[in-house]
Amino acid sequence: VGDGASGGHSGYTNSGYSVYEEENDRLTESLRTKVSAIKSLTIEIQTEVKNQNKMLSEMDNDFDSAGGLLGATMGRLRMLSRGSQTKLLCYMMLFALFVFFVVYWIIKLR
Repeated sequence: VGDGASGGHSGYTNSGYSVYEEENDRLTESLRTKVSAIKSLTIEIQTEVKNQNKMLSEMDNDFDSAGGLLGATMGRLRMLSRGSQTKLLCYMMLFALFVFFVVYWIIKLR
């Protein structure tokens, strides 16, 4: 099939390859280029996913430690409110309210 020796089709062959073989080679090279690009993109996505998973793991650890700290603080506040130090808590709240109003007043004067 198509060695180019018949019927005046001198353009049918080109250095021993048929037109179809050349087209097939060109398409194969195009496909190889596209597969290579997809492969490099996939490797980049894999690297990004690994980095994101590492970051999420670190954030999970940070949230766990913050949750533990908050839980301990809430436990101390409960203990403070139950104990005989209720007056101290009221004084601290009144002092914080006083400081808030002083700062508000200073900002309002500007």
